[in-house]
Amino acid sequence: MQLPDNKFNQGYTLLELLVIVVVIGMLATIMTPSWLSLLNLLRLNAAQAETLSIMRQAQASARREKRIWQANFRDIDGRVQWSLNPENQSETSQVWNNLVGEDANKITIQHSTLRNQNGVYSIQFKPNYWVNGQLGKITFITRGTTNTTNVTKRCVFVSTLLGTLRTDKDNDCQN
Repeated sequence: MQLPDNKFNQGYTLLELLVIVVVIGMLATIMTPSWLSLLNLLRLNAAQAETLSIMRQAQASARREKRIWQANFRDIDGRVQWSLNPENQSETSQVWNNLVGEDANKITIQHSTLRNQNGVYSIQFKPNYWVNGQLGKITFITRGTTNTTNVTKRCVFVSTLLGTLRTDKDNDCQN
């Protein structure tokens, strides 16, 4: 008895492979905007968390060294940066770090009511954790966003003279 010849029945036909490639392409097209939105949201959340941490570091440094410390933020050369330093340190001796590392060019400061000097937004803390001077907030959005009404926002508020820090998002960043 002779077995049937199976050499033509193995693998996929060209048409089947083409259908698979088209389906994968359609799925990728559908998922790309959602994936990019998720990445932008994660970047904004990271910027908010890092900003809150930097402000708390300024409070802790003021308490530890018993002198006024400040947290500074700026948007320069398409990158959001931060520095932490004592009150009267010269601007040239400040060490600037990128906020959220390599993604510093993907976010921007949309609005800030912190003290602004030459594009540097600052908040100062006294040794008792209290705010030295002006209260305020800093709001981040994704760089290149054109529609500013329905945009994802993340913000950090310095809301009381006692140095209370809180975070908020989206429309609640207006208040």
